[in-house]
Amino acid sequence: METEQQQRESINASLSQGTLAIEGADTANLPKLPPASEPESQWQQISRQISHYLGQLPEYLSSFFKDYKQPLITVGLILAAIITAKLVLAVLDAINDIPLLSPLLELIGIGYASWFIFRYLLKASTRQELADEIQFLKNQFIGE
Repeated sequence: METEQQQRESINASLSQGTLAIEGADTANLPKLPPASEPESQWQQISRQISHYLGQLPEYLSSFFKDYKQPLITVGLILAAIITAKLVLAVLDAINDIPLLSPLLELIGIGYASWFIFRYLLKASTRQELADEIQFLKNQFIGE
């Protein structure tokens, strides 16, 4: 009876200290409850949503690209053609602004056009030679 009385007193004493433990028990191995969760602030909720979205972003992009692969390629090719045309026109405009280079290039073009007409278009035999050469190149690229 006296031992039971001592146990009750030790329990009451430990209750008054705020912890409840069995005498002689190793409390280090007892499971512990996680601390109570604090309510999330608005910034924490927003940052959690953003991090979740950024984590899922590669999956979203891959599924978007799978669904719209052909239209994306078409739009990309159209944009590349427009950019290329603008660059070529800008380079030609820059070349045209150089003094004496524009007339020189015009003379070279007139000279080459004259040579081509004289070489291939004046006689019937040379026109046939040109037609055969064009047909050979067409067969070489396209195939038969």
